[in-house]
Amino acid sequence: MRIPFMLAAVTITSCAVFGQNDPQSSHPTLTAHPAIPTDWRTAEKGILEDCVQLTFSEKFVKAGESYFSPDDSKIIFQAVEKPKDGAAADEFYAMFVADVVRDAKGNITGLSNYKRISPPGSANTCGWFHPTQPNIITFGSTVTKPTESTPPGFQRASNSYRWMFPKEMRIVRCDLTKADGSPGSLETLVGDGNAYRAEDSFSPDGRHLLYCSLEGNKEDGDLYVYDTVTKNTHCIVKAKGYDGGPFFSPDGKRICYRSDRRGDNNLQLFVADLAFNDNGEIVGIEREYQLTDDLNVNWCPFWTHDGRHLVYSTSALGHENYEIFVCDA
Repeated sequence: MRIPFMLAAVTITSCAVFGQNDPQSSHPTLTAHPAIPTDWRTAEKGILEDCVQLTFSEKFVKAGESYFSPDDSKIIFQAVEKPKDGAAADEFYAMFVADVVRDAKGNITGLSNYKRISPPGSANTCGWFHPTQPNIITFGSTVTKPTESTPPGFQRASNSYRWMFPKEMRIVRCDLTKADGSPGSLETLVGDGNAYRAEDSFSPDGRHLLYCSLEGNKEDGDLYVYDTVTKNTHCIVKAKGYDGGPFFSPDGKRICYRSDRRGDNNLQLFVADLAFNDNGEIVGIEREYQLTDDLNVNWCPFWTHDGRHLVYSTSALGHENYEIFVCDA
């Protein structure tokens, strides 16, 4: 199982840190700092080498959160397309899939065959490939335009970066052989349009769908598992504050996630051992381990292929440019 994110693979257009709260929401917003002009290839020299940029401003206003397919032939990512001359850019992220282009030696050189798979006007996030069904993907989508009026991103009036938790957000399934970007091409797996559900990922065998939900709680995100065999759903991590961004370990026996349960607008990393019943159904967690305990925003944890370490992004060296760290899991 590969690390599914792509270091320096997509362009990120804003630098921000947790700082102040939106008066209309209990969720933290991010106080933005001015971008520092720099040549990222020079800045990362000796740390990351042979980086290949895959999205560019000629096609996308902004792009991010990209993941490889299990065979590394495609990526799924969220982006805002560059509008035609004189037109306004879309308010919300759309979801895209693209083919990975390689040279004769197998090195990644770019992307081709971009395809938007989300409906026009909808808000979308957290795409993921099914581990055993090559043409099946899932992602969070409002399907139609969300009722929440303020889109995510940099807010000029408050000089902050705002997260978005629209109640219409649900987890949808899409068959890439039939995907045409219409609502009819999407099948809802989890959600009813009354509470935010997103940040999903599958277990390595494809049986369990892991996700974050604000179900029954307007302020805090909790972690749930949906069993595609029994059709049962279990809340497995319920704590004060937001718990989200969960991923299974390569052996499917543990999960990692981030949490702001301390209430200080920072995020800490956690790992938990999963509890199974006699039928192989995930019914909870047996033990939880906190891996970071600091004043930083620790973000996007994911497992190395052997399940021993977590790779993650952190503000430990400054909020203007988050860095990639690794810790023992």
